[in-house]
Amino acid sequence: MGFRKKTNKNPPVLSHEFIIQNHADIVSCVAMVFLLGLMFEVTSKVAVLFITVQYNFTISANEGLSEESVVNHFHHGLKDLATIFFYMLVAIIIHAIIQEYVLDKINRKMHFSKTKHSKFNESGQLSAFYLFSFGWGTSILMSENFLSNPVSLWDGYPHTLMPFQMKFYFISQMGYWLHALPEIYFQKTKKEDIPRQLVYISLYLVHIVGAYILNLNRLALVLLVLHCFIELLFHVSRLVYFSNEKRQTGFSIWAVLFVLGRLLTLSLSVLTVGFGLSNADQQGLDLANGNFNVLIVRITVLATICVTQAFMMWKFINFQLRRWREQAQAQPVKPKKLQAPKTKSKKDKANGVNGVSSNGADSPRAKKEKSS
Repeated sequence: MGFRKKTNKNPPVLSHEFIIQNHADIVSCVAMVFLLGLMFEVTSKVAVLFITVQYNFTISANEGLSEESVVNHFHHGLKDLATIFFYMLVAIIIHAIIQEYVLDKINRKMHFSKTKHSKFNESGQLSAFYLFSFGWGTSILMSENFLSNPVSLWDGYPHTLMPFQMKFYFISQMGYWLHALPEIYFQKTKKEDIPRQLVYISLYLVHIVGAYILNLNRLALVLLVLHCFIELLFHVSRLVYFSNEKRQTGFSIWAVLFVLGRLLTLSLSVLTVGFGLSNADQQGLDLANGNFNVLIVRITVLATICVTQAFMMWKFINFQLRRWREQAQAQPVKPKKLQAPKTKSKKDKANGVNGVSSNGADSPRAKKEKSS
C-alpha cells in the first residue's frame, strides 16, 4: 500500500512486496512525468493527449456574436484511451490516500477481524466513490435539465456531442473501474473474493463503455446516478453496521430502494430504447455519424440490461435469504418455563395436606382416623 510507514524489513527492489508497498509512489512518479511533459514544447503535444479532454467541437448560436454565445462540446474517439489511462493513475493515487489517511486509522481504533477489515476497506472506498459520483452526476442532470425533460433522453439521437462535464464524468468513471483491476493485486485480495470483484468490475465497464460508444450517454448518466445513490446507501449502512451490529435499519431501507431501482432502471431503458429510439426520425446504422439506431442494436442493449438486472435481483435474493438465516441462528433459544407449584388453599393450610399440619404435627382429623 502506498504512503504506508516504512517497516524495518525492506523488500528487494522490484519484488512483488516492494511494488505492493510502494505502488502509489511509483504511480505518482508516472503521473508526474505526464505533468512535466506539459512544460516542454517537444513533449507538450503528447502530454496533452493524456491530461486534457480530447475532441473539442465549438458551437456558436449566432455567428459574429460575443464569446458568451460560443459553447464547447466534445465527442468520443480513440484518443480518449490515453486520457482514461491517465485518470486511472489518478484513481490509484486517490485510492491509496483514502486508505492510508482515513481507513487505516479507523481500523486501528476499531480492531476489526480480518474478514471485517477487508469488507470495511471495500465499503469505505466505494462509499467515497459513490458519494462523489452521485453528487457530480446530479449536478450534471440539473444543469442539462434531463430530469425535467425526460424526452431529451432519446430526442435528437444520436447524441454524439457532450458538454465538458458529461464527457469528463464518463472518462472518470471508466478510469476508476479500470483502476480496480490492478487494485486486486495491490490489495492482496483473497482468491475466493477475486471472481466476485472481477464480475462487478466487468459489468460496470461493459455498460459504461457500451453506452459511451453507442452514444446513449444521457440514459447512462441517469441510470448511473440512480445506481450510485442506492449503492451509496448500502455501503454506508455496512460501515454503520461494522461500528455497531445492532444498527441494521439502513439495510431495510436499502432493500426497498434496491428493488425499486431495478424496476425504474428497466422502465427507463424500455421507454428510451424500446419506444423512444424505435420512433426516432433517424433510423439505420451510420458509423460516421455515430448512429446505431437499428433493431439488432436496440434488442442487444435491452437484453444486456434485462439480464444484468435479473442477475442483480438473484444476488439480492440470495443475500437476503443468507442474512435472514444468520439472524435466525444468532437468536438464542428460550428455555421452557417450569410450571410453578399450585398454591395451597386456606382449608388445606388449616387442616394440613395428607393429614399433616403445617408445623409437622398430626392434625385432629388424622388422629381420629388413627384411633379408629
